[in-house]
Amino acid sequence: MIAEETLVNKLKQKKSQAKAFEVLVNTYKERLYWHIRRIVLDHDDADDVLQNTFIKVYRNIDGFKGDSKLYSWMYRIATNESLTFLKQKSKKLGVSDEELKNSMVENLQSDVYFEGTEIQLKLQKALATLPDKQKLVFSMKYFQEMKYDEISEVLETSVGALKASYHLAVKKIETYLKDG
Repeated sequence: MIAEETLVNKLKQKKSQAKAFEVLVNTYKERLYWHIRRIVLDHDDADDVLQNTFIKVYRNIDGFKGDSKLYSWMYRIATNESLTFLKQKSKKLGVSDEELKNSMVENLQSDVYFEGTEIQLKLQKALATLPDKQKLVFSMKYFQEMKYDEISEVLETSVGALKASYHLAVKKIETYLKDG
């Protein structure tokens, strides 16, 4: 695996940019896809958002200052692209964000790419009831097994606030699963 700093330098140079971008995509596409998929739920939507994310990364790489890790910067872009996508989708469909979340979870059952069990479907329904920030923190900690300091870098939120969000999310999910 190529060192991150070397990759960034190659991405910023015109002659090595295409090859470096190919390495970047191959290195991060799966992790970013699953991060996005946990937000937008639908496979095709996740593919679209992933593509938009990489386009944004490509167009804005010169603005990357290296203040954070490259993957944290890309996760932030992917997160913002996912949330923007959902807002645009609910506006286009003329439904509230809440209605969109509920229909997305219902559609999961018929999604050929969703191989989840009944409990995984219940968990997705529970997640759909959470505010966006809690859902993101829970997904990044629980599914992606990210450390709080990594999540802090991506979401630009203090570790203390993230721990509180995660704790609240867990409590709400436990309540939902008990009552549901």
